[in-house]
Amino acid sequence: MAGLVELRSIDVVPDDERHGSAFSQFTLWLGANLQITAVVTGALAVVFGGDVVWSVIGLLLGNLLGGAVMALHSAQGPKLGLPQMIQSRAQFGVRGAVVPLLLVIVMYVGFFASGSVLAGQAVGELTHTNDTTGIVVFALVTAITATVGYRVIHTLGRVASVICALAFVYLGIRLLDRADLGTLLQDAHFSLPMFLLAVSLSASWQLAFGPYVADYSRYLPRTTSAKATFWWTLSGSALGSQWSMTFGVLVAATAGEQFLASQVGYVVALGGTGLVASFIYFVIALGKLTVNVLNTYGGFMSMVTSVSGFRGQRVLSRRGRTAYIALIMVAGTAVALLGKDSFLTAFKDFLLFLLTFFTPWSAINLVDYYLISKERYDIPALSDPGGRYGAWRWDALVVYGVGLLAQLPFLVTHFYTGPLVDPLGGADVSWIVGLVVPALLYWLLARRTTAHTPERPTDALVA
Repeated sequence: MAGLVELRSIDVVPDDERHGSAFSQFTLWLGANLQITAVVTGALAVVFGGDVVWSVIGLLLGNLLGGAVMALHSAQGPKLGLPQMIQSRAQFGVRGAVVPLLLVIVMYVGFFASGSVLAGQAVGELTHTNDTTGIVVFALVTAITATVGYRVIHTLGRVASVICALAFVYLGIRLLDRADLGTLLQDAHFSLPMFLLAVSLSASWQLAFGPYVADYSRYLPRTTSAKATFWWTLSGSALGSQWSMTFGVLVAATAGEQFLASQVGYVVALGGTGLVASFIYFVIALGKLTVNVLNTYGGFMSMVTSVSGFRGQRVLSRRGRTAYIALIMVAGTAVALLGKDSFLTAFKDFLLFLLTFFTPWSAINLVDYYLISKERYDIPALSDPGGRYGAWRWDALVVYGVGLLAQLPFLVTHFYTGPLVDPLGGADVSWIVGLVVPALLYWLLARRTTAHTPERPTDALVA
């Protein structure tokens, strides 16, 4: 067990501890996306007014576009050997990186909570208790798994990718036995706002993985092809999410109010009764465990990165690791228990609101890594506020703020609608603005100086 528990946190993974192949990214992200929350995300495209055909196409486009951005982050892992968010210090400064980090931590707590709501229903049924008990039990199992760390997370991904894929094939067959697929496909009425909602839902789903995707590729050998890491990550994540979301579209289109009343209950009833129902409940809990462990682990990494920027801490004890993970678990569980009765609307708004904060971060990070620094970072300087990257990089922070503000006129949520939404027919294009505007501004500003870019390659700068 001692050899299984991960020792690394935000420090660089040495070459002699690197292992695995890029294919591991496919199984991990396939398993993480074959799960009930992705089903609900796809269903939202129909619940809020879309048809089957254009919802599926819109979701596919969003999964490919958002997944490509997410996979570009994944390709950074083998090269740098670092968690995703700590290398944001190269763009925002050693302490300035705390600005996007705080928002990332909120995201992890939110996704932990939303996953716990649905998984809690499944665990409650399996244990013959109730949703509240199910949420608490699920949260404890998630925290224990995340504490063990990287190896068990990838093992869990491999197991979940096989079991959940088989379950979704079975559920798909059951669904097609009930649904008149020909009628559903004939009812195609293109609506630009609904189409863009579908694109935004799936793009936000993929982009939300961006802040932690390199956490799970950083143990790959430094010689791992960036192209292989990119394509295996994209294919696993896009295939898994599109599979789940298409299933969600068909469920929402055929079940209507039955699905809205109980998402987990309907999917299980679709599978059957008795032992089959118990197996489907188990699959739902397993799928959510896979992705909730990612959220917990990523939240712990982000909290350590935030604190270490001010304390100068590079290495974390096992006791400290457990304490950080417990904080994520307690906060996520509290939110889950408070919000479990108003899940669907709150979750849709949460997804789109998250997109507002993470598209500018992704744009700045990717432009800096691929176009400005050209994959060269001074690793020791990422822990030194007086070093190459400084404590605060105000150019990047200002661009990030401009990227946030630029999206507001185009944003559509339950609690806020921007003034330029109506002229666009109600379509939400804020995430496109949030990628393009900060990417262009940061490129124009950052290319004017080479002070932050080392001349030597990254591997020559590792302490």
